[in-house]
Amino acid sequence: MDKYLETKIPNFKIRFATEKDNKLILDFIKELADYEKLLHEVVATEEILHESLFVRKQAEVIIGEYNNEPVGFALFFHNFSTFLGRANLYLEDLYIRPEMRGLGLGKCLLSALGRIAVERNCGRLDWWCLDWNESSIKFYKKMGAIPMDEWTVYRVQGEALKNLSEELN
Repeated sequence: MDKYLETKIPNFKIRFATEKDNKLILDFIKELADYEKLLHEVVATEEILHESLFVRKQAEVIIGEYNNEPVGFALFFHNFSTFLGRANLYLEDLYIRPEMRGLGLGKCLLSALGRIAVERNCGRLDWWCLDWNESSIKFYKKMGAIPMDEWTVYRVQGEALKNLSEELN
């Protein structure tokens, strides 16, 4: 993707985040978490994000700007499909500020991720969506996304993750 990706929506462009966007990314994460009623779970800091995104390069971020003002973001990374034998893009978070919703900006961010996936020869683009988020589910299905109802997400974290890591000893 060039420095800016012009979109079909006048005055809306998309760019890759840089280190100077670190605080903005954290603000977007907190806004999204608040919307999802999960703000109490956010432990990320500017320092943690800087290390993860710009030093270790564990994920990437694109920023959507409307009239040169940041209004949304998408954070993504590569995972791998053994069945396809190649990488995929995994969308961790996509967020558009409430006052900017309904203009097609989220669709543009998702489309940009689709372009990145195709340019990088990824097999697919995956993400999760909370079951109660009916407006997002409707939006995703309209774009051709299919729910993976036959799969259950599992997670090991905190003390359970520490205990699991010690099973090798």
